[in-house]
Amino acid sequence: MYEIMNSCFAIRYRWAIIILTAVIVVASIVPITRIKINPDMESYFPDKMESKRNSDKIEMVFGDQEQIVIILETDDVLKTSTLTRIKDLSDHFKEISGFSNVRSIYDITSIKGENGEITSCSLIAYPPTTDSEIEKLRNDIKSNENIYGSIISKDFRYTVIILNTKDKTSDKEYIGLIKETLNLLPGRENIYINGVPFLRSEASEKIGNDIILLLPIGLIIMMLFLWISFRDTIGVLLPFSVVIFSIVFSMALIPLLGWKLSIIGVLIPIMMIAIANNYGVHFISRYQELCSAKPDSSIAEIVKECLKFLLKPVIFCGLTTIAGVLGLVLHILTPASQMGVVVSIGIAFALLLSITYVPSLLSVLKKKNEYKSFNSKRKGALFSVLRDTSRLVTSKPHRVIFIFLAFLFLSAAGILWVKIAPDSNRILPGDHSYNKSINIADKYLGGSKIINVLVEGDIKDPVLLRKIENMERELEQISFVGSVTSVNTIIKEISKAMNNPEDSLYNRIPDTREAVSQYLELYNMNGNPEELENFTDFDYTKALIRIQFKANTIGEINLILKKIDEAKTNSEMTILTGGYCLVEKNMSETIVSGQYYSLIFAVTAIFILLTVIFGSIVAGVMGTIPLLYAVLVTFGLMGWIGMELNIVTALISSISIGLGVDFTIHLFWRLKKELSAGMEYHEAILTSVTTTGRGIAINALSVMIGFSVLFFSEFPLIRSFAFLIILSLLLCLICALILIPSLCIIIKPEFLKKDKT
Repeated sequence: MYEIMNSCFAIRYRWAIIILTAVIVVASIVPITRIKINPDMESYFPDKMESKRNSDKIEMVFGDQEQIVIILETDDVLKTSTLTRIKDLSDHFKEISGFSNVRSIYDITSIKGENGEITSCSLIAYPPTTDSEIEKLRNDIKSNENIYGSIISKDFRYTVIILNTKDKTSDKEYIGLIKETLNLLPGRENIYINGVPFLRSEASEKIGNDIILLLPIGLIIMMLFLWISFRDTIGVLLPFSVVIFSIVFSMALIPLLGWKLSIIGVLIPIMMIAIANNYGVHFISRYQELCSAKPDSSIAEIVKECLKFLLKPVIFCGLTTIAGVLGLVLHILTPASQMGVVVSIGIAFALLLSITYVPSLLSVLKKKNEYKSFNSKRKGALFSVLRDTSRLVTSKPHRVIFIFLAFLFLSAAGILWVKIAPDSNRILPGDHSYNKSINIADKYLGGSKIINVLVEGDIKDPVLLRKIENMERELEQISFVGSVTSVNTIIKEISKAMNNPEDSLYNRIPDTREAVSQYLELYNMNGNPEELENFTDFDYTKALIRIQFKANTIGEINLILKKIDEAKTNSEMTILTGGYCLVEKNMSETIVSGQYYSLIFAVTAIFILLTVIFGSIVAGVMGTIPLLYAVLVTFGLMGWIGMELNIVTALISSISIGLGVDFTIHLFWRLKKELSAGMEYHEAILTSVTTTGRGIAINALSVMIGFSVLFFSEFPLIRSFAFLIILSLLLCLICALILIPSLCIIIKPEFLKKDKT
């Protein structure tokens, strides 16, 4: 390949290359129009995940457990106007076929017993109209532990309408129907909505908004940066065109591979903005340097010399970047793995364009003989910074290394305090209605999270029911558990209706199977059989326990699971635990393992490539030092400032490693050239840092500026990623221009003196 390029393949066949590039890009536009969005985070994980399998099994027995929760807020929810609106809303929702169950205060039943029979009547049939009726209802609610503090808050400021989804109607349709109903039946109450379908709907909308907003902003910022860096139209348009073409090509791969655009996928076009111009930037920087140094050379000669000097390092940089990004393929998150594939292919395409399309197009343009950045009379601020940096490195290398080590130890200590996000609540902005409703549910309504426990066995057997009861008591003792509901809840309500408070059977599970059967039969005939179906199947071989709670950490969720496991072990019950919050918990826990696998793969692959490229294990070790340094410091600072590790920030290591290694490779390459020309290490470092260092700095800054557009994202997770990836790349840049030259001064590695590469 090197021989082909050095023989000016790109110049000889320039028009064919330019036309072929245009054809590929235009053809890529067609599949982009077929991109679909997937905001369902549960689908981001493999079906083999235990919590996901268990949740599916529970849904097969008890139906879809997804809920949309509407919270109404007012000074007193028992006001006639508020209760009237709740009834109207509930009745309207029940007429919508997409909801399998609608539950509000109007659907709460009270069980009464008389002459050995039970009757079930609504706690409230119609809105009360007098103060005495309102106070009576208030007292009835306070005495009903099944709704007090869960359906209605204890301060009577909040109440809920819970909608169970029935079929696979799209989330957008569900939320559209809800909003349409709320507008049709207006009121003075504040409305908040939560639930997984609502989260998916909002996330889906914001994914589209992010692409529409971030892409043009990113492109504009990149153009401005290229102009500031090169002060030349060609220096802007050539790398910029590579960016545009690479974005189009990469995004076309998503539908072509049968994939959908996820929340993580928002990063793909921005990554291409940040990465795709890397190789073109080095080419333009070297081109301007040669034009200023050799004003009498022709455009063809300049392009040939650029290719000869940059071809190998650019290709090697591309390969190492691809190797780093490919670490994402090992990630357990499906969208992260997909992004690794798409971005890697996109980088390969950008690399190919940079060594074919860029020189081809450059060779047909008019040559400019002088560039201000390389004018000896006016070197510019960047040159001054690089010159001072190189002088510091060559004069005090030991002190530099000591400072780097001290900062590493202080920063990396923060890794001990890195927290893992336990759920997806922080996907949307903190002031979003979804997060407000989560906070209200956690504080006033028993909690926003649900764990479903499926128990198998003879559900009419009092022995099994008491085992379930014992587990419920253990769970209810946990301070952050709001409520535990099961078939026992109904059986105890029947026992309270059938017995006097002083009776031994009052609020107790009967002692015989026959008595339990009688209770359930009475409830089916005269009570609310639909309510019973929520907690046991038709043949009474499976029961559902629903645990409502609030939790801010994985440790709190684990405490609940520990209690369930203890009950399972002690009672030998057959139990399955499921629920969306457990899928989220598994998601959070696998983030860590996914991070390890991706990091190990990326570092190992880059170590091997550097060892092969420079023919030295020392090169592999030295080349990975800036990468590991940046990763350790970044994650340490995350711990110190309290940033959480989540599904997006967990991608940092592979991406920063893949990009950061380029800086070191270019420096090694220039050092090798200068040392081969007979320079001593001090002089070679001064020359390399002030010349190639300029291209490295512009490259790094262009990547960081490319990622900076993510600060405009509607997703807090994406904004956090922007901060961390920029920090990580800045650390890689500083290490490449300061730490690595300092090490070279002290070690004087032999691989830089060899002619082999």
